[in-house]
Amino acid sequence: MKEYIKKYVMLRKHNASVAWKKAKRSKMCYAFLAPYAILFGLFVILPVISSIFFSFTYYNILESPRFIGLDNYISLLLEDDIFLIGIKNTLMIAVITGPLGYIMSFLFAWLINELPRWVRSVAVVVFYAPSIAGNCYVIFSVFFRGDAYGYVNAFLMELGIIDAPVLWFINPDYMLPICMLVILWMSLGTGFLSFVAGLQGVDRAQFEAGYMDGIKNRWQELWYITLPNMKPMLMFGAVMSITQAFGVCDVTMALCGYPSTDYAARTVVTHLFDYGYSRFEMGYASAIATILFLVMILCNKAIQSLLRRLGS
Repeated sequence: MKEYIKKYVMLRKHNASVAWKKAKRSKMCYAFLAPYAILFGLFVILPVISSIFFSFTYYNILESPRFIGLDNYISLLLEDDIFLIGIKNTLMIAVITGPLGYIMSFLFAWLINELPRWVRSVAVVVFYAPSIAGNCYVIFSVFFRGDAYGYVNAFLMELGIIDAPVLWFINPDYMLPICMLVILWMSLGTGFLSFVAGLQGVDRAQFEAGYMDGIKNRWQELWYITLPNMKPMLMFGAVMSITQAFGVCDVTMALCGYPSTDYAARTVVTHLFDYGYSRFEMGYASAIATILFLVMILCNKAIQSLLRRLGS
């Protein structure tokens, strides 16, 4: 046993020495990476660690943080009914708009890739426009106005489907579905752009080789050649889709108010905004952020495992 431990320690020292020598040879690479690494550490890693720390404390900005253990998490999961409504709404948005927006982004990119070059350029700008426009979702507030002058109400009344205007953004039965429609429309953005770039980067020679090996149609071409060559873009699109689906806040607050009727459009991020920026209960808000962070990591890992099997 002692010999085994001795060999293990010697092996670790040898590996550390080799790693240090490689690092010294690559010191210029680390020097170029240093600015990004420092900024990433200060503005990403440090805030995440700070949020996890504050989630175990009572902190209201004015007083020093006071350690309270798991009280914030217990209150969130067992006593905060509004948070549970936010979890339900967020999961519904993520399950419906996340995969659907991801698939639609790829299908639109795949179809647009077959168009002539100038048509493809115009189509890419049209599909990407909702992501670069600031408050483009406000357009839907005009369509779904709660009076007879709203386009949807006017159209339905003209057809005789409804007799009186529907209060779309006040009635809890309609608020979340309309918000999902808006989120889905806005999700055709960065992921779509990465899919277009990925499709342009697939080597055309592989398609010719595939037809010689027995590929008979475009669906087989997509499954056996296109998708395996686009794994990095698919992963990037999946991460962006998860982030957008779980980070919904602005759309529901702008369209349905803050707070919404019966909290029907409440999301986890809206709940975090409430406690962090309205009530200044930073410890409680940090606990919400930590739970959301863990859920997003788990979903990301699940999607990574699925994409690794693609084409294998």
